[in-house]
Amino acid sequence: MQCHYCDEDAAVAVEKDGVKVGLCEDHFRQRIDELRDEGWLEDLQEELNIDRS
Repeated sequence: MQCHYCDEDAAVAVEKDGVKVGLCEDHFRQRIDELRDEGWLEDLQEELNIDRS
């Protein structure tokens, strides 16, 4: 599978409702950083109640 944003091979692929999207490592990291900046990851962590002790 090819990255959604560039011509690199996808390192990660996600499927939802029959739609599959792949991201290379660089674009995956960029998207994770964007989600962290938006507070989305923190909200998800609280929702999942992750205990890292």
